[in-house]
Amino acid sequence: MTPDSDIIIIGAGPSGLSLAGALADSGLNITLIEKSPLEVLQNPPYDGREIALTHLSKEIMQRLGIWQRIPEHEIYPLRDAKVLNGRSDYQLHFPQPAYARGEPADCLGYLISNHNIRKASYEAVAEAENITFICGEGVKHVKTDTEEAQVTLESGRTLTAKLLVAADSRFSQTRRQLGIASDMHDYGRTMFLCRMKHTLSNQHTAYECFHYGRTIALLPLEENLTNTVITVDSDRVSSIQNLSDQELAATVQQQLGNRLGDMELVSTRHAYPLVGVLAERFYGVRSALIGDAAVGMHPVTAHGFNLGLASADILAGLVSEAVKQGKDIASRDLLSQYDSKHALHARSLYYGTNMLLKLFTNEAPPAKLLRGLVLRVSNNLPPLKKLITRQLTG
Repeated sequence: MTPDSDIIIIGAGPSGLSLAGALADSGLNITLIEKSPLEVLQNPPYDGREIALTHLSKEIMQRLGIWQRIPEHEIYPLRDAKVLNGRSDYQLHFPQPAYARGEPADCLGYLISNHNIRKASYEAVAEAENITFICGEGVKHVKTDTEEAQVTLESGRTLTAKLLVAADSRFSQTRRQLGIASDMHDYGRTMFLCRMKHTLSNQHTAYECFHYGRTIALLPLEENLTNTVITVDSDRVSSIQNLSDQELAATVQQQLGNRLGDMELVSTRHAYPLVGVLAERFYGVRSALIGDAAVGMHPVTAHGFNLGLASADILAGLVSEAVKQGKDIASRDLLSQYDSKHALHARSLYYGTNMLLKLFTNEAPPAKLLRGLVLRVSNNLPPLKKLITRQLTG
């Protein structure tokens, strides 16, 4: 029997949309299933998240026609980054690189609001004739075998495809139903995100401030506008939630030692529990995992979206090549290659991030001492610093 689609993608977030966009000229019929209504895809709401993008991610997004659809004045350059530990004034500094990916560079990376990326990602594929959207309906059940993949919608309708791709978040029900185990790490912390204006320039510098009891990340947007990320242990959520806008701005200003001058909250607040996820493998029978369904990163290294975009790019490249050669787009060999290529970077980054967090959120005296030592060693070993910078730029 002829399948309904060549590929079914569950989840129309940026990763799922990017995969569809990368295959728009492949001649394959693609179905995207998204539980949110179509109106949400067309006009996603502001959710507080500013996404740090590497130069590689910019290249991929340009190729997919996503970058060009984002308003230029809402693409914010990230010139350099600094890391602070506790009450020490010592800073681990990653300056603006001279080159990134072999080309002259004027910044470490870029910051773009998540809702702008989602909107542009949808617009880039909305008119493609080979892409069909099913919105406002969830998936009830999936199963795959050597012949086909089947997806049963909540309405009872069943769709078939040659390849099933899960892009439905780090809490993916599709991944679970495919029988793919995952390492899920609850960090026991919650982050609060909001935009704050301030009287002193942020100089387009990002800060990660590992203060005791509370971590603050500062992501520079406009020169006097910064996305502020406050992370606390989840049992201390009320210490942030119960503050008025003025009180929250004042406590951040105090904790930063007036680094940005007077501060004022100018957006809605958004809270997210921090949970990391790494799938045991990134593929199954006629199925693959991309985006957060494959790897859900802690945001401290700012690589979650970049990894998701890379996963879609890797899989699309392999599928496109299979189409050109007349091969099965869901063969075990192809999906195993995808798994190996994506795991090469994703697994080391996931475990490395968790090791970093374990150290820099540990407030025992020996850990505090080691934290300061790690910053100084990283600052004064050029090869190590260059390696980290290459990770930051992609």
